[in-house]
Amino acid sequence: MSHNQFDKKSTAWSALFSEPMSDLVKRYTASVFFDKRLWQADIQGSLAHAEMLCHQNIISTEDHQAIQDGMRTISADIEAGKFDWQLDLEDVHLNIEARLTQLVGIAGKRLHTGRSRNDQVATDVRLWLRGEIDLISVLLTDLQKALLEVAQENVDVILPGFTHLQVAQPISFGHHMLAYVEMFSRDAERMADVRRRTNRLPLGAAALAGTSYPLDRERVATTLGMVDDQGQPQVCQNSLDAVSDRDFAIEFTAAASLCMVHISRFSEELILWMSQNFGFIQIADRFTTGSSIMPQKKNPDVPELARGKTGRVVGHLMGLITLMKGQPLAYNKDNQEDKEPLFDTVDTLKDTLRIFSEMVGGQLNPATGLKEGSITVHPEAMTRAAHKGYATATDLADYLVKKGLPFRDAHETVAHAVKAAISHQCDLSELPLKVLQEFNPTIGKDVYDVLSLRGSLNARDILGGTAPSQVRLQIERHLKRLG
Repeated sequence: MSHNQFDKKSTAWSALFSEPMSDLVKRYTASVFFDKRLWQADIQGSLAHAEMLCHQNIISTEDHQAIQDGMRTISADIEAGKFDWQLDLEDVHLNIEARLTQLVGIAGKRLHTGRSRNDQVATDVRLWLRGEIDLISVLLTDLQKALLEVAQENVDVILPGFTHLQVAQPISFGHHMLAYVEMFSRDAERMADVRRRTNRLPLGAAALAGTSYPLDRERVATTLGMVDDQGQPQVCQNSLDAVSDRDFAIEFTAAASLCMVHISRFSEELILWMSQNFGFIQIADRFTTGSSIMPQKKNPDVPELARGKTGRVVGHLMGLITLMKGQPLAYNKDNQEDKEPLFDTVDTLKDTLRIFSEMVGGQLNPATGLKEGSITVHPEAMTRAAHKGYATATDLADYLVKKGLPFRDAHETVAHAVKAAISHQCDLSELPLKVLQEFNPTIGKDVYDVLSLRGSLNARDILGGTAPSQVRLQIERHLKRLG
């Protein structure tokens, strides 16, 4: 093959090689058909790099202008779906650079001065992920607000609280919803923390050792918004680490995994609560499916699928950790495998948060101005379930402690009372006073206030407790926090 023939399928390194890459290897190593989603970040990073090169007098003003003009054309073509993505050019970076050179000639070839694809791709992934984290943070806020709406409407609704999936104590359904608000608020905090470490500039590290050109890396960082809360540029300080670090991707996937675990736990409860055995809630029909054979079925497909997708995201975390565990410094081709799990994690988390916000909070009907399709709560079913499990047994023990009995003795006494209630096939609150006094003579008529579900709920009037007064305070705190 002649030199000219080889150039027709040229790559960034073709002059060194005596034969072109085989089609099999080309397909095996190419990433363009999944990493092309980085195109905006790639152009953003390239423009910031070009601006700095011009400012440092490494390229001319004319070359800088030509690069800007070419990138505008490329952006318009990609947005219009007219850009010709070529497998021969392997990835998003070479595709854009090759097209830029076609458009503006030698100026396009000067763009890569002082950088390598190693620091370029690291910068692109960080820029892209930063934007995705910002979107996810908004979605986490939306889900928290949806849960707060349900909590506000159900502060006084009594739900049996469970431990070991056994009825334990009565709680406010609103309080239960706030537990998930707390979880997702921590997820938002983790995302903000990951964003800070993601928002650091690798560009200028070049292949692994830095570059001999007088780059102003801090200028590029500032241009790209890679700054701290005080506006100070954030730059990766070691060139080897800059090109090989994927901690930020692993951290993000870990934070996403934990968020999906919270969604999975919530999903499990929704699945249980809407089953006929519980009957505590309903979710809107559009989030369920029927059976192909059993016409009575209404299956909670969205929560079930979210529960399953949690395993998928956790699997991506394990994959990324395994990907990095054996790599020597600096960049290795292994790192191409970071993108698909990272991309899928982002997509899965965003889709899940969006659908759960709507499933929990409902969808605004433009005609009525009302939200429709949110979770429907069945308080009567919850109350019946709370009565079945002797949920106020601990309250009776606390009552006896206040009468002077040591807690362990009170605990034992109440166990006998529960046995009696079981034999009478009634709730503790339905046992006659005479029967209760057989277990301890200090028990008076006021015990029935203690043994009521409402009395039990109101008694937990402590910071973080389930008393409606405390739940309302927590709702106000969260509303103020979320704005």
